[in-house]
Amino acid sequence: MSSKSTKLNHQLKPRTDPQERRTRITKEPPSRSIEELLHELQVHQIELKMQNEELQRARDDLEASHNRYLDLYEFAPVGYLTLTVEGEIIETNLTAAALVGVERCNLINRHFSSLISPKDGDRWHLLLKKLLDCEGEQNNLELRLKRGDSYFHARLDCLPAITGDHTPVLRITLTDISESKHAEEELRIAAAAFEAQEGIMITNADNMILRVNRAFTEITGYSTEELIGQTPRIFKSGQHDSAFYAEMWDCINRTGSWQGEIWDQRKNGEIYPKRLTITAVKDSDGNVTHYVGSHTDISTRKASEEEIKQLAYYDPLTALPNRRLLLDRLQQALATSTRSRKYGALLFLDLDNFKSLNDHLGHDMGDILLQQVAQRLMDCVREGDTVSRQGGDEFVIMLEELSENIEEAAVKAKTIGEKIIASLNQAYQLSKHEYRSTPSIGITLFIDHRHEINTLLKRADIAMYGAKAAGRNTLRFFDQDMQEAVTARAALEADLRFALMKNQFKLYFQRQVHHNGQIIGAEMLLRWKHPKRGIVLPHEFIPLAEEIGLIIPIGQWMLEAACAQLKRWESHAQTRDLQLAVNVSARQFHQPDFTEQVRAMLNKFAIKADRLKLEFTESLLFDDIDDTIAKMKTLKELGVSFSIDDFGTGYSSLACLAQLPFDQLKIDQSFVSNIGIKPADTLIVQTIIGMADNLGMDIIAEGIETEEQRAFLELHGCHAFQGNLIGMAMPLAEFERFLGD
Repeated sequence: MSSKSTKLNHQLKPRTDPQERRTRITKEPPSRSIEELLHELQVHQIELKMQNEELQRARDDLEASHNRYLDLYEFAPVGYLTLTVEGEIIETNLTAAALVGVERCNLINRHFSSLISPKDGDRWHLLLKKLLDCEGEQNNLELRLKRGDSYFHARLDCLPAITGDHTPVLRITLTDISESKHAEEELRIAAAAFEAQEGIMITNADNMILRVNRAFTEITGYSTEELIGQTPRIFKSGQHDSAFYAEMWDCINRTGSWQGEIWDQRKNGEIYPKRLTITAVKDSDGNVTHYVGSHTDISTRKASEEEIKQLAYYDPLTALPNRRLLLDRLQQALATSTRSRKYGALLFLDLDNFKSLNDHLGHDMGDILLQQVAQRLMDCVREGDTVSRQGGDEFVIMLEELSENIEEAAVKAKTIGEKIIASLNQAYQLSKHEYRSTPSIGITLFIDHRHEINTLLKRADIAMYGAKAAGRNTLRFFDQDMQEAVTARAALEADLRFALMKNQFKLYFQRQVHHNGQIIGAEMLLRWKHPKRGIVLPHEFIPLAEEIGLIIPIGQWMLEAACAQLKRWESHAQTRDLQLAVNVSARQFHQPDFTEQVRAMLNKFAIKADRLKLEFTESLLFDDIDDTIAKMKTLKELGVSFSIDDFGTGYSSLACLAQLPFDQLKIDQSFVSNIGIKPADTLIVQTIIGMADNLGMDIIAEGIETEEQRAFLELHGCHAFQGNLIGMAMPLAEFERFLGD
């Protein structure tokens, strides 16, 4: 019989007990052969082997089941406990033992109540009694259980049960909920904080508002519905420039937060100050997911601070800065003048015969006068100057940034002082009384820290007493030399006002030549032939003419003279192709009808417009760039040529320069004189030449005094020159004689 058929027969026949088979074999008749007996024995051996394999598989399944039991019970993520009706622990898994921090062997037969916080003991006993009374009903409870020297929050899911031997027990599932309790506590704290008095706004990474608290809506006046989906730009007050916000966000991006004071706008349009803290919220990868803004309205605090400041730094009667604030501002002004190199001035003012007013009309009338004087003083000074009351009838006015030139600064201080005297001389209405008062003013100039503050105030005070000694209702300078200089300047101003009328201005001409020696034109220059001083150069009187407004009629006179001269030159071969350059001041150029004036002169004299060249300084470009561009384009259409004078000494924007139709760029003589002496100035000259070439402009250099300067300029591409080396400025007759030679 083959093994296959044996196996098949074995599967089909019912199995018998091995002992039964042995009995059957012994009862077999002895007639069976040995081979048959051996074969049957082999069959039985195979069956035994198969039974052993099945038994091993069952054993393996049992072990696997046991392991699963251990995983599911012993090492479950929750603790399992079985208690008697008396509350003794009779069974526990390893997880439960680990949760309470007690070895399992020490937990068995221990009362569960010994693990419970004393505060929760009564609740446990009530639950135990309830569960035993209600068989089969599941309940749960949260308790604090002991773990070593501390306690943790646990959730107990309890179910009464009956064992196989009919013993009632209590099955408990034990879960550590400390983390969730902590999270709940954090949420409660966060919720309480979110609804605190401080306004809170949360945005996403794109700065879209997601949530605000009640305090925030009360601060801003917007409802939650109005804000959700908006951006914080809705609160912008316009009080901060783009640089402020750029710096804020740069700080947030670098450090994760920013805090500071900011002005915002409420829904009703009110601008208010607040304290703002912005914090970036990031995920585990470091990416920003949200921004949290904490907003505190500090309007009340600011108002209180302002009130305290007002009491500390301002005079309560006139609301002017008091002595304390004046000293602080004077200290700052000294520091500023150190950097700017511009003089300032202190004017010490005292009202003449003020005591008499108080004696006759009373102190109430005196207070009214002081208030009106304070207002008039404020009206007389520039924005940024300081008017302060020192006490009684004494006032100090601080003027800043007057001029780098000490004489010019003194003149400006004197002008304002005279304006104050004229204003305070006007009648005052004191209730029913008309009253007149005069001031005495002392002036001292200051710059950097050459003198102490108290010394400056003392000097102004001394000068004020000098004004009283001179008869009152006047002003005096502390420095006698300065007083004399101011007096001389005043005389010069008086003479200047009549110079044009008396035909004292003279025109000079300085030739401009090409590098080959050919004369291409001339610059028309102004000289003042004073009857006593002799020839006065432009730098001595042009700034004064600008200041008092005489530059406009002087400029018109020069422009008309230039057009008339060009017309006369048209009749002569040696002059008909010359260009004549005339300087135009900013004040003259920005007259509303300047282009019409030029047009009228061109028509009046019927000259070729391209023969007239108007020269502008850099400062003119920045007074009103739009007006400048419009007027220059109009004049360019007429054919007029333009040159930018003193180039390099100002702060011209190249972008601005490229918009303007200049034909020529003039290198300032201050750079030319330093060629070969100051490397920086030499480099600037080369740069200006290259820039003019790139912009398609002609280039000319002024103030050439040496052959070395001329050679350097020509070598580097400048082929037009003006200066004493080329020819001095000279009267018209002399200039024309030179042309004829």
